[in-house]
Amino acid sequence: MRSISIFGATGSVGESTFDLITRAGGAEAFRTVAVTGARNVARLAEMARSLRAEVAVCADESCLPDLRAALAGSGVAAAAGDGAIAEAADRPADWVMSAIVGAAGLVPGLRALRHGGTLALANKESLVTAGPLLMATAAAHGARILPVDSEHSAIFQALVGEDIACVERIILTASGGALRDWPLEALAQATVKEALAHPNWAMGQRITIDSASMFNKALEVIETREFFGVSPDQIEVIIHPESLIHSLVGYQDGAMMAHLGAPDMRHAIGYALNWPERAPLPIARLDLAQIATLSFRAPDLARYPALRLCREVMAARGLAGAVFNAAKEIALDRFLDGGIGFMDMAGVVEDTLARVMPEMCLESDVMTLEDIQGADHLARVRAGEAAHLLAQRRAT
Repeated sequence: MRSISIFGATGSVGESTFDLITRAGGAEAFRTVAVTGARNVARLAEMARSLRAEVAVCADESCLPDLRAALAGSGVAAAAGDGAIAEAADRPADWVMSAIVGAAGLVPGLRALRHGGTLALANKESLVTAGPLLMATAAAHGARILPVDSEHSAIFQALVGEDIACVERIILTASGGALRDWPLEALAQATVKEALAHPNWAMGQRITIDSASMFNKALEVIETREFFGVSPDQIEVIIHPESLIHSLVGYQDGAMMAHLGAPDMRHAIGYALNWPERAPLPIARLDLAQIATLSFRAPDLARYPALRLCREVMAARGLAGAVFNAAKEIALDRFLDGGIGFMDMAGVVEDTLARVMPEMCLESDVMTLEDIQGADHLARVRAGEAAHLLAQRRAT
């Protein structure tokens, strides 16, 4: 029986993973080693009971008594905290879903790779902050990383049977997010509620706002470089409001392979779950005659400064990705709590890069986990300082 673990089970990707696992037979078809979540103890316990997991872990240690109570009599062990999540990743599993949001997903992913299985990677921050380390760890242990971001799954599928050396360009599509049609001058006043009104995708709060600011796409540009080994000048971004083409790969003979599908994360998850085969999935089928038109437009860098910043990060290499991601996470936190405005997030990230990079950026891609965590910590401190100054200016 195939063994699995789901890290970030109670988030949007985790929920979709649970849905597919359940449809494929659940506890009768898979041996579930571990499920982890943040604070939604009731849902985490429900999933753990359904899949008959060996252990359920919540990130928030204060939730442990509630988790234990919810699992009483089930035979599922309960644990809490970052250390417990890392220990859960030390339990061997054939297939591991890495869907923890943010830099917190890096350590569990690295530990899971040491067992030589398959890591289904939805945690893009792992490749952004530590791409060379993650890929080297996989290679050293004979493990496989399969992309679960819809864009990178699309690229992966478009490359099946092809030579990466024949690739001329990779085009990532972006919906443009909830604010894509707003006047540029109005963006500074956008509220959290307005940024969360995504027109196509049903996602978690943080990734939805990152979609509106295009920081999510900026991370995906870096992720593309790290996962597929292409140069930054081969990676393009285009606004595609319908969100039906998930990415395109252009080859040296002028041909382009586009991956189309409904905006449903279960496609990419199901592909990674069943790879190298394809299995039936409960995904809506496209009616091209009804769709009639697919539209595209170039992104405005004044509207989406994150796309400019990610190019600077790729040029710097080293620990720049860790600094970029940490600053982005802090800036998003401050926007969510009302401390800074929507367009201020890019300012916080840019200021942090300027202050931290000269001190922390390495000249090579040789890095340790300690290097990455050190850069992450310093960037969070500096980003917090930058956000505080912006908040003070807004208050005066």
